Amino acid sequence: MNILVFVKQTFDTEETVVVQGGRVSEDNVRFVLNPYDEYAVEQAVQVKEEFGGEVTVVAVGQERMEQALRTALAMGADKAALVEDDGSLDEYGVAKVLAAFARRGTYDLLFAGQATVDGASAQTGPRVAEELGVPVVAAILRFTLEGDRAVVERDMEGYSERLSVPLPALFTAQQGLNEPRYPTLPNVMKAKKKPLERLTLEDLGLARERLLGRTATVECFVAPKTRQRRMLQGSPEAQAQALADELRRFVLPD
Repeated sequence: MNILVFVKQTFDTEETVVVQGGRVSEDNVRFVLNPYDEYAVEQAVQVKEEFGGEVTVVAVGQERMEQALRTALAMGADKAALVEDDGSLDEYGVAKVLAAFARRGTYDLLFAGQATVDGASAQTGPRVAEELGVPVVAAILRFTLEGDRAVVERDMEGYSERLSVPLPALFTAQQGLNEPRYPTLPNVMKAKKKPLERLTLEDLGLARERLLGRTATVECFVAPKTRQRRMLQGSPEAQAQALADELRRFVLPD
């Protein structure tokens, strides 16, 4: 069972996000493996542990992406690859690169995070599946293998959907699929010795001018705080009536 996982490094969501000049400042920011990608890596490792095989993780971006790849290796992935780029490619370009990497091998399963906590577009996984011509199921919450098919479940706004999908196929993971393991110190040390391949766009037969973005970030800004507090006065009955009046105005504005 050969498994490929697409990962990305993002800023730690517990850090304070500072916006300067219409961009998120990366000064003194702590970068981590994208949280949704942790669920994807964990699921891939669980499948390997149960059915055997090999897990490869791949990322596209700057040199610092190695940190996220090493985290995935410490979680149990077997090898990693970094396609080096300046980080300016959008989802369209990144999907083209990841698909080109995937074509270098033969994979039974492909996993990705449901979205990244920085861009949050949830486009990369489905775009890669489209490039490769394989089925895709997004935001899964359950995963099992039955022969040459994967049986998955996902929430669909009030009900659950259960699907049986032929392999190879791509699945994007969200919170609730599993509980990602914490990389232990011995596994962190072992991860430093696991193979990490470095590639360029040219190594994959890609020309950067053909990967130019289809979208652009115009500006980032912190949403203005509009929350207002009002203390209700009077008897409990009067306060209840005032609260009901406020809720009515909120639901049924003039």
